[in-house]
Amino acid sequence: MSGHGFHVHGPHDHELEHAQKGAHGDHEGNGMINQIAMFTAIIATIGAIFGYMGGATQANAGLYKNNAAIKKTEASNQWNYFQSKSTKQSLAEMSRDLSTKDEDRAKYQAKVDRYEKEKNEIKLGADKLEAEATEWDRKSDQQMHQHHRWAQSTTVLQVCIALAAIALLTKKRWLEYAMFVAGAAGLVVGVLAALHI
Repeated sequence: MSGHGFHVHGPHDHELEHAQKGAHGDHEGNGMINQIAMFTAIIATIGAIFGYMGGATQANAGLYKNNAAIKKTEASNQWNYFQSKSTKQSLAEMSRDLSTKDEDRAKYQAKVDRYEKEKNEIKLGADKLEAEATEWDRKSDQQMHQHHRWAQSTTVLQVCIALAAIALLTKKRWLEYAMFVAGAAGLVVGVLAALHI
């Protein structure tokens, strides 16, 4: 180093100049970095929304399954009530058949008729409750299927974000393309979830 314009560079000076050119002069590298960063931010936001939707559908499936269990219990109670009326009806029929007096037979026949009518009403209520339980089960199954779609979509989008990080570190163009493909696949599965397919 002298004052006459002669300058000797150390080995690290060359690396610093190269790094500065790479950071500021390499527009293709900057474009790739900016593109991946923007894409990752968008995919992460969409993934968060899909993750929320997956959690919501899972919660709905649990609530619907609970409603189905409640309706099944109510139907079971109605069938037990039906059975008690059947037992009373059988006892009334036996008493009627064993009675020797016409007025006792008429009294027991009136009970038999009453129990038969009550049983029919109870049966209608129990059948309705069973149908409601079946419908809640069906809704729960639909929600679980949709939950699985949201979870699949979220998983693929997380893989996409991981590919983006690797593409940034390695600066491999093929990884960037793989990232775009994974992102598109995650979005397609998310659309299928939204459409209940």
